[in-house]
Amino acid sequence: MKRREFLAASAAAGMALWLPGAAHARSGAAGPFEPGYDNLLILVELKGGNDGLNTVVPFADPLYRRYRANIGVRRDRAIQLDERTALHPALAPLMPMWRARRLAIVQGVGYAQPNLSHFRSTEIWDTASRPDQYLRDGWLARAFANAPVPTSFATDGLVLGSAETGPLANGERVITLVNPARLALASRLITPTSLDEPDPTLARLLDVERDILKVADRLRPRRSQQYALKTVFPPGPFGTSIKTAMQVLASGDTVQGVPVPGEGIAAIRLTLNGFDTHENQPGRHAALLHQFAAGMVAMRDALVELGRWDRTMIVTYAEFGRSVRENPDRGTDHGTACAHFVAGGRIAGGLYGQAPQLARLDGDGNLPAGVDFRQLYATVLGPWWGLDAQAVLQDRFQPLPVLRV
Repeated sequence: MKRREFLAASAAAGMALWLPGAAHARSGAAGPFEPGYDNLLILVELKGGNDGLNTVVPFADPLYRRYRANIGVRRDRAIQLDERTALHPALAPLMPMWRARRLAIVQGVGYAQPNLSHFRSTEIWDTASRPDQYLRDGWLARAFANAPVPTSFATDGLVLGSAETGPLANGERVITLVNPARLALASRLITPTSLDEPDPTLARLLDVERDILKVADRLRPRRSQQYALKTVFPPGPFGTSIKTAMQVLASGDTVQGVPVPGEGIAAIRLTLNGFDTHENQPGRHAALLHQFAAGMVAMRDALVELGRWDRTMIVTYAEFGRSVRENPDRGTDHGTACAHFVAGGRIAGGLYGQAPQLARLDGDGNLPAGVDFRQLYATVLGPWWGLDAQAVLQDRFQPLPVLRV
């Protein structure tokens, strides 16, 4: 799906399946790439439906300005990536990652016969179902049921900043914390003086205090020496979630001041809320993208510091994109296909997928999908973890050639 080249499917198909215990036996990020659960997945949910056209801007298409006369990103402010594509200016912090070719942008991600209900479309993305199919388990939960994560891992998945387990729904070993700051304090992963004031909107937590303490105890460093991350994290709930996730990864021992991760985690899901921008979008969207970019940079810096950057894939997702045409309230309504980001030390950066074809909208005035969202999942399951993606996704989907293996 890359603009200039597309790798053959056999490159992914030839990979050996993951064997239980083999991944955990490896150490360090150097050397040849091997698929397995030692390769961490971080999912970043852009909850509410991100506006892809104002995130990855088709500035050279004259229809863009016609459809978005009031909310469109000005060409002189957009960050140009090539002759027709640019980024929203709030995403400027991502440019060093882009220039290092460790950031991939996949355009036109969605699915056929899209559903524009928040609830139902989120369910479709979380379970990797067809629009006419209802599945009980999240796609990650099915993956871990088919090929169990080593029992030595602290947990299969860690969910921070949301009460919903999403892709990990009905999984057996999942830790969910709405307020990551409380977990971090209870497990001594951070100190009170370094803690940002918790957002009152995140006051909902696990129902019972002993559950919080039980979770914290599982993640508590077993040695008195604790590695203190040097990375500076952005303020606010999203930054706190990232900080907690990174400190959990650093919660093993240290050897001569270098962190050695302890018990593993296969997947982490983070949530950035607020993307349902029906009105007054420009300022709100810019603030959200700034939070996202600052968080991505902090994650990159912390993962480099921990020696985990080469063994981490960060993938964004959302239930849908936004409408092509702006609405009378200087906002956008529910739409379809959207651009998404994939980042990590093993990522082959660049533009992938299908650029927006604004002259070829569907009958409802929306963008048709050029990349099925399950191709992102197939990339994680197959090339990244070495699993049988078809068994998990219940159909065959071509992995995207975004990995340098």
